[in-house]
Amino acid sequence: MLLSLWRLLRGPTVADRILALDTLYINAIAALILFGMHLRSSIYFEAALVIAMLGFVGTAVLSKYVLRRDIVE
Repeated sequence: MLLSLWRLLRGPTVADRILALDTLYINAIAALILFGMHLRSSIYFEAALVIAMLGFVGTAVLSKYVLRRDIVE
């Protein structure tokens, strides 16, 4: 996660930063799921699901913005 954060902050291009953000939220999802399995609590799975949905929408919006420089059609 630290390497993804480094690439997010220092990425030479916008595409590198978007991929680093995507990797960072996927790692956060994996960490939450493992922590939830360790504690046997379902709240962490729900938090991972929310992060997954927000991460997908964020990646799609950022990619669309990079391509068209406009979010709303």
